Amino acid sequence: MLKQTLGNFKDILKDVINKLKGSDKRVALAKIAEEIGIGGQSAVAKGFQVGRDTIRKGMHELHTGIVIEDAFGMRGRKKVTEHLPNIQKDIREILEPGSQTDPTFKSLRQYTRMSVAFIIKELKKRGYTDDELPCDQTIANILNDMDYKLRKVLKAKPLKKIPETDEIFEALEKIHEEAANSNQVARLSIDCKDRIKIGTFSRGGKSRVKTKASDHDFGDKYLTPFGILDVTSDGVDLSLAQGPVTADFMVDRIRKYWIIHEYSKTKKVLVLNADNGPENNSRRTQFMKRIIEFCIEFDVTVILAYYPPYHSKYNKIERVWGILEQHINGDLMDSEQTVLEFCKTMTWNGENPAVELIQEVYKNGVKLSKREMDVVESVIMRKDGIGKWIVVIKPTMCRNFDLSQKT
Repeated sequence: MLKQTLGNFKDILKDVINKLKGSDKRVALAKIAEEIGIGGQSAVAKGFQVGRDTIRKGMHELHTGIVIEDAFGMRGRKKVTEHLPNIQKDIREILEPGSQTDPTFKSLRQYTRMSVAFIIKELKKRGYTDDELPCDQTIANILNDMDYKLRKVLKAKPLKKIPETDEIFEALEKIHEEAANSNQVARLSIDCKDRIKIGTFSRGGKSRVKTKASDHDFGDKYLTPFGILDVTSDGVDLSLAQGPVTADFMVDRIRKYWIIHEYSKTKKVLVLNADNGPENNSRRTQFMKRIIEFCIEFDVTVILAYYPPYHSKYNKIERVWGILEQHINGDLMDSEQTVLEFCKTMTWNGENPAVELIQEVYKNGVKLSKREMDVVESVIMRKDGIGKWIVVIKPTMCRNFDLSQKT
């Protein structure tokens, strides 16, 4: 009975001492060790699961009355900012040129998205090595501590579906499979992005840099990006329109792309993916006329393969727009040059796109007469049931097409 009672007292004593902190705990352990006598330090160290150095410190404090300060800050690894004291300054110098606190802000501006990867790349240019730089997450933590917090853009899923949707996708799958299996087929995905308004306006995005926009977004200047994603080579070509993106604008860009890449020497078929928009759909008279002229000029079969309504996000060029939106996210598109430079510094699969600012402003509303459109319809083939979305134009069928007709 006495042994059990002593055991209970021991447990109570342990519990009480373990609730003490710092010097108070060390002194209490030292007193117990002295009461035990020879072997007391070892017994206390084992019983209370502490180091003998702790008990020795306690004895020193007990006999001298001098409290030893706990140096908790000395424990563990040093912070990155301690062994790299200039890293916050260097990061700020990298980020600040992207901060616009004044609508007329003039500086050596970084025309790129301020991501962690970009910051690490810039730090290496300043002499930091892979061995001394911390991991991406630590850099992100430093950015957050400096109040350069990352902030995002979502895209809604399609909500509607027409009866022909499944049939259109089946036809698209077959066309794309045949294109992938032939080195004589080029597949281009084309589309326009929403116009980018020029000015010190908030785009609703978020960024690590500190940006201030005008409180009103009045103004009528804008640029409209038109993109070509070459599914064959995975290259991207962006053209920035200063005016409306018309049927003529689109076909001129496709034609120039075809010439630059010398596809007339290697390709016999062009598969053109689009979203059946108002300027490039298969009922748009001027677009169809220009595509037929393209077919004849380069002696190439053109397959217009449109995605069904409410499903334009499946068009591959849409992914490019998502990356561009993230790239310019949170910045001020305050000049045409700014938009141009940001487009140049975005990356698609690790490569920058070819970017051009188009000076020519195209006339809107150009169209054919009903008689002229009848001629167009006579030289093209529409797939039964889904002829609005799948159209084939062959050079051999266009020999009698009158290129001199007036529009």
